[in-house]
Amino acid sequence: MELKGKERQFFKKEAHSIKPIFQIGKGGLSEEMIQQIQFAIEKRELIKVSLLQNTMEEPQEAAEVLAEQTGSTIIQVIGHTIVLYKQARNPKNRDISIRFAEFVKRGR
Repeated sequence: MELKGKERQFFKKEAHSIKPIFQIGKGGLSEEMIQQIQFAIEKRELIKVSLLQNTMEEPQEAAEVLAEQTGSTIIQVIGHTIVLYKQARNPKNRDISIRFAEFVKRGR
């Protein structure tokens, strides 16, 4: 999903108040962690992932791997924090997607 400036700003604003739910440490990105992140993003749509200081992962590279593996969109990489978005398949979990659609419909 390719986002324009105002659309990306919408997701940044939504993500501002949420806390990171995953931390990538010295173990790096494992298949198990990627699966857990994929499950979480399917439930929440918008998540934050933080990289601890002891990780060997570079934030931008980790974000790209996560986006590719989970089918999500990178909203922002700031410092050691990654923000990812993916529309939920289950309509019950589409709270943020609905607000985004209303935002787009209003003309930003």
